[in-house]
Amino acid sequence: MKEFIVIILTAVISFFSLTCKAQTEKKLEPKLENIAWISGSWEGEAFGGKTEEYWGKPSGGSIMGAFKLIVNNKVSFYEFVIIKEVKGSLILQLKHFNDDLTGWETKDKTVDFPLKEITTKKIIFDGLYFEKINDLEMNIYVDIRQKDGSVETIKFNYKKNK
Repeated sequence: MKEFIVIILTAVISFFSLTCKAQTEKKLEPKLENIAWISGSWEGEAFGGKTEEYWGKPSGGSIMGAFKLIVNNKVSFYEFVIIKEVKGSLILQLKHFNDDLTGWETKDKTVDFPLKEITTKKIIFDGLYFEKINDLEMNIYVDIRQKDGSVETIKFNYKKNK
């Protein structure tokens, strides 16, 4: 009898746990207003250096962002990023630049990440996603293709500047 009660209690706890998680991870419409929490100035560490990201507020059908990596007190590279509304969804597009602003991608090319899903705490693009830890901390995960064809997911942990 005790085993039966333990099994029932475990099932009930699991059900409520999943229900609560599902409620906190509610799917949202693909609108810029639903991802406005990324706006602000963020700092972290990756690739052996200091990282900075800046995200503007939604305006004009897009959110503009910029990234900078500093290694040994020298800029390693920059990224210019936009998230824009396209055909009822969102897309993140970026371009990389060396420290002298020479581009990595050809003139008319961008690196594109189409939206897969938005929840209350995540913005999931194909190959890149944002995870809200709280109002002052977020993680960004980026899939980076290696020379051998494998993919490595890099985690960037950011703290928001006040």
